[in-house]
Amino acid sequence: MKVRTKVWIDDDHDKVIFGSGRVRMLEAIDRLGSMNKAAKELKMSYRALWGRIKSTEGRMGAKMLITRPGGGKGSGSVLTPTGKRFLENYRRLTNRIVEQADQAFDKIFGDTRTDEKN
Repeated sequence: MKVRTKVWIDDDHDKVIFGSGRVRMLEAIDRLGSMNKAAKELKMSYRALWGRIKSTEGRMGAKMLITRPGGGKGSGSVLTPTGKRFLENYRRLTNRIVEQADQAFDKIFGDTRTDEKN
């Protein structure tokens, strides 16, 4: 047995600002340097990816990406310093919450997991 924990951040109207899906999107964009390539890798449309990023930016009131359109040399997308910092802070928060959930689970359920089965 193990506990599963999922963390996401909502705004005051319960609209998603950030979660594991946004993490995957930003990581792919950061690695590939392109929203189009990231969308293809994640098997989603460019429009869906762009829409989620724009909604996150709007709800946060901060830019997550710098885009350079054109399709040629010098075009693409990169994370802003705010985007990189937010992504790192989200990872830190998630890791801390998962650690604490694992510790609480072990403390509460630890002895019941080793009981003899009837």
